[in-house]
Amino acid sequence: MGSLIHCIHYKEGCKWYDELKSLKGHLQTCKYDAIPCNKCLAAIPKTLMEDHSKFTCPERITTCQYCLESFSGMEMEDHTGHCSYEMVYCENKCGHKIQRRLMAKHRANDCYKRLVACRYCSKSYVADTLVTHQTKCTRAPIPCPNQCEMVALPREELDVHIKEHCNSLLVSCVFKDAGCRFKGMRGETMEKHIEENVNQHMLLMCSLVSKQQQQISTLKSALNKVTLNYSGTLIWKITDYSLKCQESIELLSPSFYTSQFGYKLQVSLFLNGNGAGEGTHVSVYIKLLPGEYDALLKWPFSHSVSFTLFDQSEKPVNVVESFVPDPTWENFQRPSKQPDSLGFGFPRFVSLDTIRKRQFLKDDAIFIRVKVDPSKIVAV
Repeated sequence: MGSLIHCIHYKEGCKWYDELKSLKGHLQTCKYDAIPCNKCLAAIPKTLMEDHSKFTCPERITTCQYCLESFSGMEMEDHTGHCSYEMVYCENKCGHKIQRRLMAKHRANDCYKRLVACRYCSKSYVADTLVTHQTKCTRAPIPCPNQCEMVALPREELDVHIKEHCNSLLVSCVFKDAGCRFKGMRGETMEKHIEENVNQHMLLMCSLVSKQQQQISTLKSALNKVTLNYSGTLIWKITDYSLKCQESIELLSPSFYTSQFGYKLQVSLFLNGNGAGEGTHVSVYIKLLPGEYDALLKWPFSHSVSFTLFDQSEKPVNVVESFVPDPTWENFQRPSKQPDSLGFGFPRFVSLDTIRKRQFLKDDAIFIRVKVDPSKIVAV
């Protein structure tokens, strides 16, 4: 009996080691020495029996802390998490803790995080933001500020009502911009005013039209000055060449100036020729037009003038002709209000055959440059 031995539950993990005579006493307290549960008959270590009986035995009887009903251990496992008296947090995260059996009613009627449909626009909003929404809702009824017969209108329709339909609004006469200063209620009052003042309104409109015509003329004049070419060089694109060639009419370029305060010029072009070049050549001329600064300029006109027809091929060979004005020619004297009908230039500037052979014509268009140079006194 004095032999030293291990506990018989050594392999289960008990580390007891003592004399054989002490084994019986040890087994009374060895937590690895199991005894049958008197309810479920499961073998349970003695030290765990109390906890087993209270908390884990499937046959134990326990009371729910919320509803106070008694259940077996297995029944309690099913009951836990479903007890209708258990206090749970609202799933909408409003912060309220309510018995599970009252949660549906809370979420439907009381929760301030529930979705509620606006009674005006029918869109859904979180309950605690609904009041703020309704202060801006486009379909919320708003009384007319003019206290007209319309009791209330949707907010989005109020502006149109006030501007176009409200009969209690004091409005200006429709001829206000023409000068009528009358103001009255929209409806019969305004209609009567318009009917009784037809002649006065007509006079105001005629006066307004006259002023607007003067303004348009002034603007056109200012626009023309801004867009005028003062460089002394004009590049002129003639489109629809084939059609204009068949029409055999004189084409006039936009006018341009030799400088900001210089001579005013215009180019005259005959695609099918004119005079000695008719039917065989393109004819080109320069015209002197009456300009704003003619009284300050030297006459006769003496600047050299060159014409260039651009070759639009990859290796261009342009046609260039130029002249220096003869001071004895009438064409270069100060122009009268009626400028020279033709001008001075080249009736045989370039032959029609040459235009067809090279790429002077491309996409049914040609380009002509006219350059005026006051520094040159001989033709180039």
